[in-house]
Amino acid sequence: MPLVKLDATTSTNDFLKNLAADPATENYTIVTAERQSNGRGQMGSSWVSEAGKNLMMSILIKGMLTDASQLFSLNVAVALAVVECLEKHDIPALSIKWPNDILSGAKKIGGILIENSFKSESQIVSIVGLGLNINQQDFTGLPKAGSLHTVTDRFFDKEMIRDQVADTIIRNVNFLDEHSEILWDSYHTRLFKIGVPMPFEDADQNRFMGIIKNVTRDGKLELLVDDDSVKSFAIKEIQMLY
Repeated sequence: MPLVKLDATTSTNDFLKNLAADPATENYTIVTAERQSNGRGQMGSSWVSEAGKNLMMSILIKGMLTDASQLFSLNVAVALAVVECLEKHDIPALSIKWPNDILSGAKKIGGILIENSFKSESQIVSIVGLGLNINQQDFTGLPKAGSLHTVTDRFFDKEMIRDQVADTIIRNVNFLDEHSEILWDSYHTRLFKIGVPMPFEDADQNRFMGIIKNVTRDGKLELLVDDDSVKSFAIKEIQMLY
């Protein structure tokens, strides 16, 4: 895996996108940065990270997906890879909050942003961005945020975590064709609050109770709602209140 280590950049995803414009850029090229000034999360949210304390990385995945229907399966493979890696370090109460936040208990310790481009009908190029809070201790003003350190009172080797996460992502991506059902099952077993009544808010700020039943192959969240019907919601249509 080619590795590009930066002291600072606007966004590792943006930097890697520029690299990937050259067809000679190798699959699974990784870019990391100690600081980024314009880190992004889902739905345009910002990702704020203390310089030098956390893992900010992007990995290029090309030639592995051939159809748009596989896009959320890549999210599943990546989120699951992060959790599987952290489980080996005894990080407590790990879960995946739909669609791809990484939690320890109720604390968000990581987030994933995957940006896809279609080079042809049969070639999809994906930039997989991961922000993982490793050794940051101060989350003043961010009551739902945490790090591997704050949830364990231990410090961690960022480079070791980086290599382990990258290896597990690559393994899971290579499983997508023949073992996607196993990955999806594992994703659901680690899904935050599955089967538990929880409050939600829709895009019009209407609040209601729902029970997570499933995530569909196209990435929609299926909820059992008050009238005993099951409704599905896309990423921008709903958020969990917790």
